[in-house]
Amino acid sequence: MNAVNRSDSQSSLEVLHVLRDDGTVDPATDPRLSADDVLRLYAAMVRTRRIDERLVNLQRQGRIGFHIGSWGEEASVVGAAYAMRSQDYMFPAYREFGAALFRGFSLQRYMDNMFGNANDPVKGRQMPDHYSCVAAKFGSVSSPIGTQMTHAVGFAWGAKIRGEDIVTLSFFGEGSTSSNEFHNAMNFAGVFHVPTVLFCRNNHWAISVPSERQSASATFAEKGTAYGVRFVRCDGNDVLAVIRATRDAVERAAAGGGPTLVEALTYRMSGHSTSDDPTIYRSEQQLEPWRRRDPIERLRQHLGVLGVWDDAKEEKLATEIEAEIQAAVDNAEATEAPSLSSMFDDVFKDLPWHLREQRDELLGGPRASGHH
Repeated sequence: MNAVNRSDSQSSLEVLHVLRDDGTVDPATDPRLSADDVLRLYAAMVRTRRIDERLVNLQRQGRIGFHIGSWGEEASVVGAAYAMRSQDYMFPAYREFGAALFRGFSLQRYMDNMFGNANDPVKGRQMPDHYSCVAAKFGSVSSPIGTQMTHAVGFAWGAKIRGEDIVTLSFFGEGSTSSNEFHNAMNFAGVFHVPTVLFCRNNHWAISVPSERQSASATFAEKGTAYGVRFVRCDGNDVLAVIRATRDAVERAAAGGGPTLVEALTYRMSGHSTSDDPTIYRSEQQLEPWRRRDPIERLRQHLGVLGVWDDAKEEKLATEIEAEIQAAVDNAEATEAPSLSSMFDDVFKDLPWHLREQRDELLGGPRASGHH
């Protein structure tokens, strides 16, 4: 193994781009997707943003308790999901519901999670936006910072030991590079040449802490050097650049080339969550340059260059997405809460006597009307 697995002697300041300002692509970096796939990516990114907008409104109306979205980061989330192979696994932070949906997670089940109803895949035991989908090979969201990185590395290490052709990807923000788990994951992945992609969404904010206060290094990608991990930086608002960087990393890992740290440069256009007010620590002027680089608008411009998009198709897509979201919200809101007895499920394979006793006492005891 090389002492340092750098990105083909690439400088840590270089950034991979594909889309040009006029909507054309750089042929030297173009991942060469079909027009149908570009259309599918665009629809997924628009759908992700519309869901974000609806969930923020639902939270403000008091109909759900919390939401943490990906407004402005859709290209990084959906692009990375597109680049993974069907057998590969993804381990999310908490902004990647768009990746889960792209991989096959049901919008209805996602909305059930937001309401915490009886059809919620995690049975109402987690706060909203903490979901999981085995069918989509998408790990469980967990609030502690960085834990998904070590999960992804360990899962890939296990697959390597078993001789399985599996690559994992873990999403995390640049703030997570200050966590213990970033060191643990990077060090283990580098030493054991684990087939994994460590995907850093550098959205410039760790809640209210700007990226320049998070690290003194020139880039987050270059942190890979100390661990012997290849690194690459890409324009995280250019979905084609994200796909090129991630797909190359996946192919390299699958071929035995080891891990890659990807730094996708994007921007969190909203607050950290619906519990955050970014106007307290961020000026409106800071948003303006990133509005001009909106990942959805850039891809729509590219579709125009390809000659496969127009206003009528845009309106049709918006109508279809709105109807899908409304149906999912209506169904989720009309579904009953999880049963009291369900809190005892999945704890043990066979429920022990003392838990059976507690369950029976709970179910037989008095309850306040209308509440659990």
